[in-house]
Amino acid sequence: MQHNASLTTPYAIRNMIRNEDYTGSTSGFVPGFVQANLVILPQRYAFDFLQFCQANKKACPIVASSRTPGATSIPNVAHDLDIRTDIPRYRIFKNGQLIEEVTNIKEQWRDDLVTFLIGCSFSFEESLKLAGLEIRNITENKNVPMYMTNIPCESAGIFHANMVVSMRPMKPADAIRAIQICSRFPDVHGAPVHFGDPAAIGIKDIYRPNFGESVTIKDGEVPVFWACGVTPQVAIANAAPDFCITHSPGHMLITDIQNAHISAF
Repeated sequence: MQHNASLTTPYAIRNMIRNEDYTGSTSGFVPGFVQANLVILPQRYAFDFLQFCQANKKACPIVASSRTPGATSIPNVAHDLDIRTDIPRYRIFKNGQLIEEVTNIKEQWRDDLVTFLIGCSFSFEESLKLAGLEIRNITENKNVPMYMTNIPCESAGIFHANMVVSMRPMKPADAIRAIQICSRFPDVHGAPVHFGDPAAIGIKDIYRPNFGESVTIKDGEVPVFWACGVTPQVAIANAAPDFCITHSPGHMLITDIQNAHISAF
């Protein structure tokens, strides 16, 4: 299904997702609004996970979290939100193993679950486009390529991981402009963590991402890498809690928060 992001609102998109009329990637949807990664954990793991996110804000910037265990809405994030239905695709983990992908989590919901929303790079893509920079994954209608790296995160409690990064190819001058633009958005990963040689951060084959889809890299372009909100999913796989729910990579919660409201300057 092709989407025309400019014709609708976050609420309308969430309703479409809730009704399972759309279950694909949300890249490029509803410009101007924050998209968020999802992590849902039993309450006994929540403090450790919060500490992990606070220690690794570049990869895991928390946008919001549920105020009480079992809550399915998060006030001030999205009107009439139901976290069990309003994301296109969810992943269910048991003991760190992915056991299934589903389009709603009503059957899996429990009263001890705590929800975390983590900033997503899709939010800063809008600002890059407004500056005239091409976003290749949007141009090619693909899910952004994401890679596991050798960049260590700080551990907290049971949670530990190396950083996952997302990649967008750019000419060197555009990469420098992207650094300037994205520095304004620390709540959605901020400036890139690396550009140039993928091997320097442990990526063996730029055309074989660990998550998402490969995109074209043209002559004269360099890969530009941002810290990615899939990092918590790797930390969860490593920690192997007995139960966890995340979004499927690229399938985000579209919030009612405007990107302009999270700009640092």
